[in-house]
Amino acid sequence: MKLLNMLVAAAAVFFGATGLFAQDATVLERWEEDHAQVFDAADVTLADLQWIARPLVVFADTPNDPRFRQQMDLLLGGLDELAERDVIVFTDTDPEARSDLRLELRPRGYMMALVAKDGSVAFRKPSPWSIREISRSIDKMPLRQQEIEDRRALGQ
Repeated sequence: MKLLNMLVAAAAVFFGATGLFAQDATVLERWEEDHAQVFDAADVTLADLQWIARPLVVFADTPNDPRFRQQMDLLLGGLDELAERDVIVFTDTDPEARSDLRLELRPRGYMMALVAKDGSVAFRKPSPWSIREISRSIDKMPLRQQEIEDRRALGQ
């Protein structure tokens, strides 16, 4: 048993030092592996995502907020559709933690905000939105229109 514990500890040191544990991967690396994830807003800054992804941040003062729960139910059913639009979903339900996203977007209670790839705030919503509503708003953005045209030109 002692040998097993030593082997586990040695493996943890090795994999931790080589960055092979999933928690050592950046949010973007984890998202690129699996788009069907929701991340904690404390793990990222908007600058980390600029020109790469569109952060969709769902804020509430508690995870028990009915609007937060409704929004998460709506989002979890369509993460693949959002991933097609390079949307990465974050949650922040702890105002005391003062995450960079919370400090920058300054929500009051429940709020959902979409940040465009250029770092500008595309929209802020005080009530839950469906995947369809979110997708339509994104599809109207000039950069998204260009992305669609580029994919058509490449035959994808």
